[in-house]
Amino acid sequence: MALTLAQLNSAPEPEAVRLLEGIYEHSPWVAQAALAQRPFASLAALKHAMARAVAEAGEERQLALLRAHPELAGKAMVSQTLTAESTGEQSRAGLTHCTPQEFERLQQLNAAYDARFGFPFILAVRGPRGSGLTRTQIIEAFERRLHNPPAYERAECLRNVHRIAEIRLNDRFGVEPARGRQVWDWLDQLAAFSDPGFAERGQLTVTYLTEAHRQAAAFIEREMRACGFDEVTHDAVGNVVGVYHGSDPHAPRLLTGSHYDTVRNGGRYDGRLGIFVPMACVRELAGQGRRLAHGLEVVAFAEEEGQRYKATFLGSGALVGQFDPAWLDQTDAQGITMRQAMQSAGLPATLDAIHALRREPARYLAFVEVHIEQGPVLNELDLPLGVVTSINGSVRLACAVQGMASHAGTTPMDRRQDAACAVAELALFVERRAARDGDSVGTVGMLQVPAGSVNVVPGRCEFSLDLRAPSDAQRDALLADVLAELDVICQRRGTRARHELTLRASAAPSHPDWQRRWEDAVRGVGAPVFRLPSGAGHDAMKLHEAMPQAMLFVRGENAGISHNPLESTTCDDIDLAVRAFAHLLDHL
Repeated sequence: MALTLAQLNSAPEPEAVRLLEGIYEHSPWVAQAALAQRPFASLAALKHAMARAVAEAGEERQLALLRAHPELAGKAMVSQTLTAESTGEQSRAGLTHCTPQEFERLQQLNAAYDARFGFPFILAVRGPRGSGLTRTQIIEAFERRLHNPPAYERAECLRNVHRIAEIRLNDRFGVEPARGRQVWDWLDQLAAFSDPGFAERGQLTVTYLTEAHRQAAAFIEREMRACGFDEVTHDAVGNVVGVYHGSDPHAPRLLTGSHYDTVRNGGRYDGRLGIFVPMACVRELAGQGRRLAHGLEVVAFAEEEGQRYKATFLGSGALVGQFDPAWLDQTDAQGITMRQAMQSAGLPATLDAIHALRREPARYLAFVEVHIEQGPVLNELDLPLGVVTSINGSVRLACAVQGMASHAGTTPMDRRQDAACAVAELALFVERRAARDGDSVGTVGMLQVPAGSVNVVPGRCEFSLDLRAPSDAQRDALLADVLAELDVICQRRGTRARHELTLRASAAPSHPDWQRRWEDAVRGVGAPVFRLPSGAGHDAMKLHEAMPQAMLFVRGENAGISHNPLESTTCDDIDLAVRAFAHLLDHL
């Protein structure tokens, strides 16, 4: 019979510790420390209390906890002395049925890892979905993490300990994160569509109006219909729009959603999570035959990342009347104009059709967005959800420095007009100048020497600039200093520069009332409330210009990495996000 919170909250301490035996491997002190926080209002609160008990225990006890865990496919498994919990987990991952080659490789990795770190490699082998990683995935993670810095790896092991404990608590309490798994499965299925050149390498890349992009849109459209949306349409810029009507046809709707395009070789949760979380809520409402007073409009935005054309936030921008007519004549790397791409995708490619997408703010309550954090904060604090206070303002520029290409062997060092060195000098300045603010960030993310050669002084260097700050004034001061330094560098080196602004996005503070609604929703699912700003840009920044907006962040795994194939989150955290969104809907 499954354990209940009522049982745990009312049991004498020795009995309560016994009820939690085996959740943290050979470490009953974790339960003892966490139980001081009773009564627990939710399983999420218990999970957080146990994680905080470990965080506050100090390094010595944390290392003892790590060393209490067995090696994967190690001596304890061979001698059959694993705990029942570890036996089930390693068996489920297929580690008891390794090939001789896999077993030998795991032994090599175990020995190398222990020699480097002094504790066993720890991985939640049941994975982010809870259904198990493959042996190949386990070995790949082992090999990758073997090269981490020691302090980083110790923290990563502790995070995996908490994930193991979370899954064991779910088993102990008979909890199934069904809504989280539904969203996770949608995300997994959507990741099957990827652009040529990336799909063959198992990489996820979906850029605006490619075949993979159209397939992704069709998948979202099909699933919206299956969820029970009353209206599902594909609009003039490729957005997929689902409407679930409210009981009052005159009441304003709540607008939500996020983007389904990706960066090149990106992750499967960025943007897409914010489409499927509200879809899961509609699926549940429709299944129950329930109507809210207010309708819900979910938009899967066709473009946010600016990867194929210099038209970032095209999808959400169209909803606030910000579509630049010049975009239609932009060409991609193959010389295809946006107008041609739209026509090939069956879109009208006319300004009249695009301008007709503009939403009337009075018809909407607000715009809310769920998004993976894309950073390490929630992960480091062992928190599943975070309430966003503001989205940083940003600017992006496409830049080039022109120097003089010359012979690498015959051009003296003091006679060179080296474009690449000029850009390298600027990149280091960007790093120093952004750090001076404390909370600004600056990145030279793309840097190339066209037609470069090993024996030629670079005559041209093309690069990107991405500058962000919590306020527009701070962002603009950073930009002014960077451009002034670029002029100084070019004058000293005898080069010249050009730059083109490709994005200017204003900082977007969350509307206080809607931020409070997200805070109430997080409390409503029993999770601690934590507030943080967003350093990344989001579709909410565009909608902010027309209506109130507020965002909810979901914790990312792997130290919160994003724009990377390692981007990940868990079914449990997604499930909490769905429940929080449902709470917000129920309390409009």
